[in-house]
Amino acid sequence: MSSTKPAASSENIVSQKYDRCLADLLVKAGVGFSVGVVASVILFRRRAWPIGLSTGFGLGAAYADCDRSFNPARIPGTRIIGKEEAK
Repeated sequence: MSSTKPAASSENIVSQKYDRCLADLLVKAGVGFSVGVVASVILFRRRAWPIGLSTGFGLGAAYADCDRSFNPARIPGTRIIGKEEAK
């Protein structure tokens, strides 16, 4: 018997990317929310805008990371080499 792994289906790869993106979104939005609450209580006399701003920063960072994982051609300085060019 060979010990090679079976090839992953494209549906599994896409679902794993979506799972990673969702987990990243929850973590970064949660961290942004937490930083906003702390900043709101300590620095801004319990105003609401720091919470929304920092949560938005977390959501934006998660969106950018997810966009890079689904479309690696958008990363500055990268070049996708096809099979014909690699030879």
